Amino acid sequence: MQEIAKYLLMAKDEEAMQKLLRGLLTPNEVHEMSKRLEIFALLKKGVSQREIAKRLGVGIATVTRGSRALKELEEE
Repeated sequence: MQEIAKYLLMAKDEEAMQKLLRGLLTPNEVHEMSKRLEIFALLKKGVSQREIAKRLGVGIATVTRGSRALKELEEE
């Protein structure tokens, strides 16, 4: 994890970050990360976990995991 963070911190701006991410991630990984961010956004809006799973076509376990991760981020 530390190596990934150091790698990403090399980006000077958004364009450089996009270039780093394209070199690091497959298109599928980018898609999955985008879904994770959508889960975070919908949870923040108060959308139920079941509704999120239905809207995004993901399992409830994925949404629950996202909910736990979001709570951890908010506690920091």
